[in-house]
Amino acid sequence: MRPSFPSLAALILACLFLVVSPALAQRLDETPRVAVISAFPPEIGALNAATSEQKTFDVHGVRFVTGKLEGKPVVVFLSGVSMVNAAMTTQMALDRFNITRIVFSGIAGGVDEGLDIGDVVVADQWAQNLESAFARETDKGFEVSPSIRNSTLANYGMIYPRAIILPGTDLSSPARVWFPADPALLATARKVAAEVALQRCSADKCLVHPPKVVVGGKGVSAPVFLDNAGYRKYLRATFEARVVDMESAAVAHVALVNATPFIAFRSLSDLAGGGAGANEMHTFMALASDNSATVVKAFVRALPN
Repeated sequence: MRPSFPSLAALILACLFLVVSPALAQRLDETPRVAVISAFPPEIGALNAATSEQKTFDVHGVRFVTGKLEGKPVVVFLSGVSMVNAAMTTQMALDRFNITRIVFSGIAGGVDEGLDIGDVVVADQWAQNLESAFARETDKGFEVSPSIRNSTLANYGMIYPRAIILPGTDLSSPARVWFPADPALLATARKVAAEVALQRCSADKCLVHPPKVVVGGKGVSAPVFLDNAGYRKYLRATFEARVVDMESAAVAHVALVNATPFIAFRSLSDLAGGGAGANEMHTFMALASDNSATVVKAFVRALPN
């Protein structure tokens, strides 16, 4: 019997679903795991070395490593540098693994004048500081249409911060500037903060002040490496930021949409343009990466099963 056209169409769609959907988001592992993420190789070395029972999965060139870190099931991977990479790879992990919590570990630039290189900052909320409108310059100064500017945050020259309208909402829905870290994870981080010992020296370079773990405050992220004293001051004054990086707010955004608890640990490798001399990142990157990993390992160990 020849199938009717609707039946044939349904059959074709079913076949396409069977062929295409596994390639789009095939679950690779069902064990509940903590996602442990860093942006680029120098940040993740200590975490990879501490992960046992490793099994590797390659998805479109992204290497996901399952195993145990401090006795807890994890999937460890690199997000890639900057916002789009971080959002993409985090969603890839959420689609393919049973992720219960997301933990980011890495380096960052210090914005708060009360912090020093080597300190580990655990912000309780993150903003995308260059989600913005570049204003038209007129004889009266910079002008932005009210329909475009939806944030009351102060501008930096032509750059006017904007809030973000989440997927699935219309243009009249409330927009969001801040994306939160999970309160329960922050509470665990506070318990751990007083217990970890951080490195003060790496090779022939030592920090002026003993590093510390600071939990709370605000962080910002953008697809820009910041090494500018003026904009650094602006971020501190306008966003009340303590730390700036290139990934955390993007991961926090993805985590919120997927209703998955998130937290980020960022050790200061430089002062984002606030230092007296050249940028300090390449001098203290290894030390900062190891300090962040040290706190993350203690944090994962302290997580409830």
